[in-house]
Amino acid sequence: MNLFAETRALVIGALNDMVEAGELPGGLDFAAVAVEPPRDAAHGDMATNAAMVLAKPAGMQPRAIAETLAGRLNGRGGITSAEVAGPGFLNLRLLPASWQGVVRAALGEGRDYGRSELGRGTKVNVEFVSANPTGPMHVGHVRGAVFGDALASLMDFAGYGVTREYYINDGGAQVDVLARSAFERYREANGLSPEIAEGLYPGDYLIPVGEALKAKYGTSLLDQPESVWLVDVREYATAAMMQMIREDLALLGVKMDIYSSEKSFYGTGRIEAALERLKGLGLVYQGKLEPPKGKLPDDWEEREQTLFRSTEFGDDQDRPVQKSDGAWTYFAPDIAYHYDKVERGFDLLIDVWGADHGGYVKRMKAAVSALSEGRVPLEIKLIQLVKLFKNGEPFKMSKRAGTFVTLRDVVEQAGADVTRFVMLTRKNDAPLDFDFDKVLEQSKDNPVWYVQYAHARVCSVLRKAAEAGIAADDATLAAADLDKLSHEAELALARKIAEWPRLIEIAARGQEPHRIAFYLYELASDLHAHWNRGNEDITLRFIQGDTATSQAKIALARAAGVVISAGLGILGVTPAEEMR
Repeated sequence: MNLFAETRALVIGALNDMVEAGELPGGLDFAAVAVEPPRDAAHGDMATNAAMVLAKPAGMQPRAIAETLAGRLNGRGGITSAEVAGPGFLNLRLLPASWQGVVRAALGEGRDYGRSELGRGTKVNVEFVSANPTGPMHVGHVRGAVFGDALASLMDFAGYGVTREYYINDGGAQVDVLARSAFERYREANGLSPEIAEGLYPGDYLIPVGEALKAKYGTSLLDQPESVWLVDVREYATAAMMQMIREDLALLGVKMDIYSSEKSFYGTGRIEAALERLKGLGLVYQGKLEPPKGKLPDDWEEREQTLFRSTEFGDDQDRPVQKSDGAWTYFAPDIAYHYDKVERGFDLLIDVWGADHGGYVKRMKAAVSALSEGRVPLEIKLIQLVKLFKNGEPFKMSKRAGTFVTLRDVVEQAGADVTRFVMLTRKNDAPLDFDFDKVLEQSKDNPVWYVQYAHARVCSVLRKAAEAGIAADDATLAAADLDKLSHEAELALARKIAEWPRLIEIAARGQEPHRIAFYLYELASDLHAHWNRGNEDITLRFIQGDTATSQAKIALARAAGVVISAGLGILGVTPAEEMR
């Protein structure tokens, strides 16, 4: 049930009646007509912008449209009144039964309440994390992992067919550096002093890899040149790092559907096939790039390369895909990888990248637009940095990682639920401060605690009902006499619950899972406020003197709990049943 969508349908129906009656010209596009909560609750239950967005195309004054529309909406469906405000906004008031029906719907549909068919028939690939397999994941990866996973869950809830994917960057020079770093730990395991030269990975996490290499190879590699051991050590170390990354993701509750390997595109003809596709479209050519602006780098030399015409798709300059010596650029396998995703039949691609990849956005979007001939959009979500604090000071580096704070450090300190929720309390492209003291405190200023506490309070109401011998299962509550929910405070809480299906579609369209966290905090705040009113007005308490009234009021609390549980599920957070 989506009461806002149902009310919008009433508005569209009235507008169509106005067209038929000659009160509006035909051929108007109603797509921009919206029904939403009013900015000020005193103005009504809902508001529509219909007259404002139709005035110009209709060639009419907005207030004139609004007054006619108000007359057609008064008494229509559950609308009790329609009042024109300002230049032409229309404020609507609904019957209490409409809001009581929302409570019934939430109980009847359970955690499926608010699910949408917005994305029905649309296959979406959400690629996120995709960290280099050279060590444990760091705090920046935490935010990207949480955002990507929550976004995938949100899109799924909105009806999209979602695939979570991790792209293993195992084809570049960084995995050779990993192999050399692991080899030094192998030497250390054999009693030699490791030579961790500048540019190698210094973290202690490679010590077990070195020991495992010793168990496998003994001392047989010690006196061998790099050409003998590099490939084997690289494959072994990469596999070990990916196992570590999988374990780190599991700590955070993230499970991928697919792991794709960059290395699989080399020597298999897949890069060549993607570039042939572009060449066939006249988008690949031999040419020379203009020198970079400003002072030239010492190693700059003008040379002919194989270039992709990314400027035809809004990029700043054409991009090299193959060097003059025949080697592929980093861009080439990325083109092939995204071509592979297009060929797999996805209708929408979403990549979640770190903010330091911002300069790569235009060329990648250009490549996907070209490869799919504009059919498959690529959305790229950049994740801004996370700053860690503890005891008022920046959180210190991880000795195990050598140079950064790991995902495991954060989860072990704060817990997976707290980590996930807090990482979604800011939009992905806004910086985020993560203060270990604040995220663990029990106060209204800690959003995850505040939302969890609201759910725990609902659970406590259900326990008290059981102790009082009041049946409070969802089926019984859904069948209760909800006409007893007539107090304005009760209807206000029901109105907030009614916003959930609308919020899901807004968040999914904007690909903004942080909206879920914001809404849950607002709903929790409304529930806590209603609970506190019961301390002063005993008629608002959930447990009353008679069973029928109690069940109606418990139904309201349980409906709020259903939405909180569903919202936390999208965020990947376990709802709390009690707080200690």
